[in-house]
Amino acid sequence: MFFGMKRFYLTTAIDYANGAPHIGHAYEKVLSDVMARYRRARGDEVHFLTGLDEHGQKVQKSAIANGVAPQTFCDQMAEKYKKLCEDLEISNDDYIRTTEERHKKVVRQLLQKLFDEGEIYLDEYTGFYSQRAEQFLQEKDRVDGEWPADFGEVVEITEQNYFFKLKKYQPWLIQFLEDNPDFIVPSFRQKQVMEFLKEDLNDLSISRPKERLEWGIPLPFDVNYVTYVWFDALINYISAVGFGEDGFEEFWPVDYHVIGKDILVPAHAIYWLIMLKACDIPLPKHILVHGFWTSSGAKVSKSVGNVINPLDYVKDFGKDSFRYFVTREMKVGQDAEFSHERFLSRYSGELANDLGNLLSRVLNMVGRYTDGVIPAPAGADELDKQLVKEFETAAKQAVANFDDLEFSVGLESVMDFVKSINKYAETRAPWKLAKSESAEDQDLLKTTLAHMAEALRLVSPLLNPVIPSSIGKLQEHLGVPVELRNEQILNRPVWEFKLTGLPVGEKVILFPRPEKS
Repeated sequence: MFFGMKRFYLTTAIDYANGAPHIGHAYEKVLSDVMARYRRARGDEVHFLTGLDEHGQKVQKSAIANGVAPQTFCDQMAEKYKKLCEDLEISNDDYIRTTEERHKKVVRQLLQKLFDEGEIYLDEYTGFYSQRAEQFLQEKDRVDGEWPADFGEVVEITEQNYFFKLKKYQPWLIQFLEDNPDFIVPSFRQKQVMEFLKEDLNDLSISRPKERLEWGIPLPFDVNYVTYVWFDALINYISAVGFGEDGFEEFWPVDYHVIGKDILVPAHAIYWLIMLKACDIPLPKHILVHGFWTSSGAKVSKSVGNVINPLDYVKDFGKDSFRYFVTREMKVGQDAEFSHERFLSRYSGELANDLGNLLSRVLNMVGRYTDGVIPAPAGADELDKQLVKEFETAAKQAVANFDDLEFSVGLESVMDFVKSINKYAETRAPWKLAKSESAEDQDLLKTTLAHMAEALRLVSPLLNPVIPSSIGKLQEHLGVPVELRNEQILNRPVWEFKLTGLPVGEKVILFPRPEKS
């Protein structure tokens, strides 16, 4: 049995290998990465998982259309999704693929357990089936008598399949959600699940005949069938951390599982939770549900034809600018609009002008006025004290917001303080003080540069979870010692002038004017 400290375990939905990465995939990775980096800065030992869902009818169909074997097709798609993580500097600790043996072993183990305990049975079923969603539909799925476009072509089929006793657990699930009102974040998403549960559940078909679908994990108790893709995919969150092996409790239960709102019901809020309950596995601590990106009010999707390729923005503006925009723009849980004009406004205003130019200004003035060495302050007047007070307020507010997963609001507090540093500089005008020959003005110049440098040092850990590469450059050029760059300052930010006497680096442009704008 494991007796050590549990890690902070964070998982994302695994991407489906049927299509190329888009902004929805990218945002979910960035959001989760910001959470992971923030928790590390708070002192947690984090284990961050993402991965690829590789089985199912749509993958098999796409592989055939591309003239390759399904495994070859999945290998090609895995490289695209891994490159997305690499290009966005996602700090995941593991990458799970559902074609890996470590995963398939656990799927077979749990299927056999449920079958042996009578939780899975064979039956014939006639009903409507959506190939796009890879699920059987019910009459309640219709809207105004029609199948929603998201289901694609819906056909009526009759076939024999294995079913999991899903509806048996409906009363338990309702009670669990009533007893844990903060289980799903934001809370209005939990209310949607409760609304869904007002109608009776049907048992879940967890197999597909091999004559219709070959690309899947064969059932351990009947090789004529493969496992339904959702029953397979949802198990990755435990298979990746060694379910059934020593040390599993070091990770499980997951602290936060991050998904988009489109796969909350029924997959994660119904199927997954009941599967875990039936297998006697503890439930997650929280499910965090984010919204959709829209373009001119319409959901960004391949079917609509308004896909936004995040890697285009990474190429043209840098990975940190994309990370910053999506974190700053979307309030977690809500939908958000992605527009090129809005992106440029955030980039040129908050990143390039407010933060980037501030660093350039400090490096330039320290280089010119104090021989490239950050001076010690020579006292502090009300303006200096006000700057310190504004930092303490902003840091406290930002940490509270980040703790509550309100990263957009927290970033606003941090960037407001960055504006305060610039305002402080404009009020004090060190470039004018440098021209004065009075000792008093020279002391004031040193005090001003010391406060500006310290403000940048202290604000950098608050921005690091969102723009880690840019903050690394900022710290390097500001002369922050390596041992202070990863300082867990978010726990207790203290204004201590730790850069006094240290040399700064060459001037650097953190956010250059892009060739394309």
